[in-house]
Amino acid sequence: MRKVTYSMSTSLDGYIVGPDGTFDWTTPDAEVFRFWIDDIRNVGVHLLGRRLYEAMLYWETADQETALDEADAEWTALWNPLPKVVFSTTLSAVQGNARLASGGLGEEIERLRAEPGEGDIAIGGATLAAEASALGLIDEYQVMVCPVLVGGGIPFFPRTERLVTLELVETRTFKSGIVYLRHRVVR
Repeated sequence: MRKVTYSMSTSLDGYIVGPDGTFDWTTPDAEVFRFWIDDIRNVGVHLLGRRLYEAMLYWETADQETALDEADAEWTALWNPLPKVVFSTTLSAVQGNARLASGGLGEEIERLRAEPGEGDIAIGGATLAAEASALGLIDEYQVMVCPVLVGGGIPFFPRTERLVTLELVETRTFKSGIVYLRHRVVR
């Protein structure tokens, strides 16, 4: 069965977006960007909330607008054909290899797990991940911890009253001081 992963960058105090609505402190350097390029190769479908979908729209036409460096071109070549499911109550259409979710998150994940295919079902966006976590659907949490405190904003981890026991599977420290943590949910 395909596993469901939640991957995002976060501040050390646990926020994916600061109180001012920005997340420029998550911009990866070359080493971290190479990690994300290699990581996306393991994804079979990406589930996104509206805000993350809109932030990632840049990549849909990036190769048409400017000359990309090698890493950006490689990311674009991997990201654009990747199937994406967007969860939104305000969008009426999406671009690229994306479709609007036709059902609730639980139904979409069940359907995707039942379909033939390879690669993880990746979730991006804290709101969507919070819903998946509350439903007990996340199999792995993959956290890229940035060495910054932002003091508030949108939290990486959902605020629920449910205990989730995790097993540390992988760690990696980058030259920039960013630390990657991958935890598997113990069931």
